[in-house]
Order: sequence, then structure tokens, then C-alpha cells
Amino acid sequence: MLVSAFVVILNETIMGVALPHLMTDLSITATAAQWLTTAFMLTMAVVIPITGFLLQRFNTRPVFMAAMALFSTGTLIAAIAPGFEVLLVGRIVQATGTAIMMPLLMTTVMTLVPASSRGKTMGNISIVISVAPAIGPTISGIILSVLDWRWMFILVLPIAVGALALGAARIKNVSTPRAVPLDVLSVVLSAFGFGGFVYGLSNLGTVEGSSSAAGWLPLGVGIVALAAFVLRQLFLQRSDRALLDLRTFRSRTFTIVVVMLSVSMMALFGTIILLPIYMQTVLGLDALATGLLLLPGGLTMGILAPFVGRIFDRFGPTVLLVPGTIVVSAALWSMTLMTERTEPWMLLLAHVGMSAGLAFIFTPLFTSGLGSLRPSLYSHGSAVVGTVQQLAGAVGTALFIAVMSSQIATLTAQGASEASATASGVHSAFLVGACVSLLAIPAAFLVRRPVESPESAYAH
Repeated sequence: MLVSAFVVILNETIMGVALPHLMTDLSITATAAQWLTTAFMLTMAVVIPITGFLLQRFNTRPVFMAAMALFSTGTLIAAIAPGFEVLLVGRIVQATGTAIMMPLLMTTVMTLVPASSRGKTMGNISIVISVAPAIGPTISGIILSVLDWRWMFILVLPIAVGALALGAARIKNVSTPRAVPLDVLSVVLSAFGFGGFVYGLSNLGTVEGSSSAAGWLPLGVGIVALAAFVLRQLFLQRSDRALLDLRTFRSRTFTIVVVMLSVSMMALFGTIILLPIYMQTVLGLDALATGLLLLPGGLTMGILAPFVGRIFDRFGPTVLLVPGTIVVSAALWSMTLMTERTEPWMLLLAHVGMSAGLAFIFTPLFTSGLGSLRPSLYSHGSAVVGTVQQLAGAVGTALFIAVMSSQIATLTAQGASEASATASGVHSAFLVGACVSLLAIPAAFLVRRPVESPESAYAH
């Protein structure tokens, strides 16, 4: 499951560096090209809330097979796509499989692994959740420096099919399915709510959409639909029929974890989208150099994650979360100092620092948050965590890009050069991100280690 999850999550950010190549090869605009990333996030946001139902209704093995079959099919469609429209369909099918995989992995771990050693296992999951999106731009940069963009999918396809075959041979059913009714109205409200929210934010994160109804209208629809979705779930959960059971938020630890996870994912996705723009437009680096410069940060997360898990098992969350949130905030504040003349090695240090801080944060958050729930809510908790990741990623991306775009437009109108205006815009965006990051520091002191009995944790 870890191998499969790494492959599917990697594809969420692999397209960023490739967009200029796709615009040339497919003769499409920047706005159209951005849809290859936006549609992926949009599909994830719509499908993930439904996974809580799927994981209760069906056994582990068929859900895994369906997820990897969908992802493999989407990858094949993208690899042979003759044009933009077919490529977009491939990305949407890929995202459907990806959306199912992460909650499935987390729910399975919470079911199988005893509380005393969950930190080590969640450390491995953190590698998937944090490193895969972080090294996506690096991998695409390396591939694009020597091969056509289709090879981003051709190289992934045999790995995905191999993971599917391995899972078919080795994965056992670990859950006990039960007849759970599917509330169609909840599914519709979820699609309009989460989909409208992510779509609206994605449009606000572009220069064209920042001042038009293309962003604000779907965002408004999304907020209204989300409010209706929440009310519907509160009504249905009285009889255990909710699509996404919100009783997970009765756990104070889980609620704090969701807030901190939101801030962390905003920082991660906002930085992932901003740094390549800064490095290529301001510093004049090519796609390969950009990808390689971001690689040490991703590797840092991967190297630290297993050690962080062991520290959590021994000492609990506080000794990791407090320094982790401080380091992430310090890294973002250091990025506010970047100018047209910043040396690449200074940028490298800041990115590695932020990556190290995030590595200290993710494992304690996932383990403490899900561990504070009773077992019957694990699938819903996993779905909530996955949904929050997508929404926070969309918010972070839209916020950073909107702030940067606004500053660039102002300075360009005043006659500033593109590099100078972009450097100033990046500074403003990271300043906002640095201020937001401060919210996570006091919250870090409030996260508690889950007690051995999830039932008692839920009661308290």
C-alpha cells in the first residue's frame, strides 16, 4: 500500500514544471494548461469525502484493486493522449484512484497497528504524504530535460501496474464490511461543496480569475453547499447514516490536528507552486535546475520521517510539534528576504529547513489525530484528513498565487521589470504565509498523545 500510495500521490504535483512544455506542444493557453493540475485537485476534493462510505461498505482488497486499476487506466490514457482533452480525462481518472488510496492506507494502518508502534508506521506514511508531492517537480524536471512530456506517464505506468499486481497477490481483507446506506443528497452536496470551493480558489489563484466571477461565483456556491452538507451530516449521523461522520470533531485533539494540518499543507503546497516560479522567472534557472534545487528538501523529509516516528512512539507529540512548527515558521520568514540577487544556495537552505520542520509535524499530527478516535470512526477520520489536505492545498496555492499576482500587476503597471515585479510578489506571498504559520506554534502545545483505549479517548 505504501508503494502504491507513493506512486499515486506523486502525480498530484508532477505537472507543475511541465506546463510550459505542454502549452507549446499542445498549443494551449496557460489557463487551459493549469486545468491539468486544477482538475486533479478538484476530483480529489469531490471523491475523498465518499471514501468514508466505501471503506465501511466494501472489503480492503476490492477497494485497493479499484483504486489502483483506476489510477493505472488514467495513466495509460494520459500516456497515449493525442491532445489536451484526452490528457485531461486521463488526469481525472488518475485522481479518482488517488483519492481512494490515501484514506484506505490510513484506515488499514489504524486497524492493524497497535497504538504503541503507530508512530513508526505513520512515519512511513508521512514519507508518502509529504515527500511525494515535494519531489514531483524534481522528477518531472529531470524527465523533461531529456524526454517528451508523455514519458512522465509512460515511466509511471509499469510501476502502477506492478503495484496493482502485487496488491492483488498479497493484500488481505482486514475490515468487516457492513450494509451502510448511501445518501445521494450528501454526495451531490459534497460534490458542489468541496468541488466548488476548490475550483473557486483555483480560479482566484490566477491573474485572469482574481477579479472576475469565475472565481467568486463557484466559491460562493461551494460555501453554501458545504454549509448544507454539514447540516445534512449532523442530521444523518444521529442514525449512523452520515456520508462523512462529523463526530470525529468531538475529539479535541483531532480538531486541533485538523487546524494544524491545514496550516502545514497551505505552507507546503503554496511553497511548491511559488518556488519554481521564482527560480525560473527571477533567478533564470531552467526546469532541470529548478527540480534539482528542490530535491534535497524532499529527500530531507524522507530521511527524517522514520526517525520522527520512533521519537513519537517514545516521547509523544509535543517534543516534535513545537520545534517543527517553529522551524517551518522561521523558514517561511527567511523566504520573505528573497530578492532578485538571492543566491540559489540560500534558497536551498530555506527549503531544506522548511522540509525538516514539516517532517517533524506530519507524523505526530496523523498519529495523534486518528488515534484519538474510536475505531468505528477511523474511516471517517481518514476521509476528513484527506479532504482537509486537498482544501488546504487549494487554499495555500490560491492565497500565495493571488497575493503574488496582485503585487506583480501593481508594479508592472508602474513600469517595473518582470523579474523585479515577480521578486516583490513572491516576497509579499511568503510574508502572508509566514504570518499564517505563526498560528500553528501555540496549537502545537495542545496536541496530546492518544491513550491506549480509543473509546476512552473519544469519551474525553
